[in-house]
Amino acid sequence: MKATGAMQVSLRLPARLLHAGSARKLFAVAENGAFGMLPGHADHVAALVPSVLVLTGEDGVELFFGIDHGLLVKHGRQVDIAVRRAVRGDKLETLAASVEAAFREIDEEERHARTALSRLETGIVRRFGQLRKPAR
Repeated sequence: MKATGAMQVSLRLPARLLHAGSARKLFAVAENGAFGMLPGHADHVAALVPSVLVLTGEDGVELFFGIDHGLLVKHGRQVDIAVRRAVRGDKLETLAASVEAAFREIDEEERHARTALSRLETGIVRRFGQLRKPAR
């Protein structure tokens, strides 16, 4: 960290780490409204809503993330954010289209997984039913 200090931010998805790095400023939206956060702010916990998360790096470059529901925990200079789904965008103007396409793809994958799981469960129930029948 530089002398001015920065927050160490990690943005996690259920299966992987999407982003880890330092930031001098963070903007997010919680259930009770939007807020900004700087390294010296008090420790904080917030339930995030689907929105745009903006991180400003130490070099002043802004990073944009379209996020789904999640949780933000700030402790000292460490900020941990866990969300169900998120997409990084290079520009705010194109983020909406990127989020829509990525979330639609994730929804389709989840639908296929639920269908496969349902078929597996049906097969298991059928097999158990066959086990209960007396042999002739």
